[in-house]
Amino acid sequence: MAVLSSDPRPAHAVQSNGLPLALSSTGLKWADAKVGSGTAPSIDQYASIDYSMASTAGRFPQIYTTKDKGAPYRWKLGDKSTIRGIEMSVLGTDDIPPMLPGGIRRVIVPSNLGYDMLRNAGNNKVCVAGADGSVGPIPPKDMDYEAYQRWYSFYCNPRIPYQPDLVLDIKLYGKR
Repeated sequence: MAVLSSDPRPAHAVQSNGLPLALSSTGLKWADAKVGSGTAPSIDQYASIDYSMASTAGRFPQIYTTKDKGAPYRWKLGDKSTIRGIEMSVLGTDDIPPMLPGGIRRVIVPSNLGYDMLRNAGNNKVCVAGADGSVGPIPPKDMDYEAYQRWYSFYCNPRIPYQPDLVLDIKLYGKR
């Protein structure tokens, strides 16, 4: 007779592909696939990352990637234009070391460090990349509509009472 687990956590979606995930005091889970070298970025500097975005929910968890798009995601650290989970992953916290250029990190971002504020904004205009009040990264609606729709249905849909964790593989570039 099979024993069913009553644990509701989505075990397979949050696996780190063999990397042991560390849990920070903020709830962010992380693991370095490759530690970079050089100087860690700091507040008020620009950061450029390639990322692959997935969700811990849905039948098709992959949402979007900047890899092979020719344009990494770029923002000024500390300007509040990017979700807190990515800022913490790049800059580091008390219990997460900062990323170094060339480094690759898997992070699992809980909703309170992700897009939760967009879903609660009550304004769909903030759910478009570059719009006033939006935070990135948001898949580009005009370039990859299917990816944008997957992202929107999980992270900017006011009819869904919760948001699944966000899974990101981040590669930090040096000064660009």
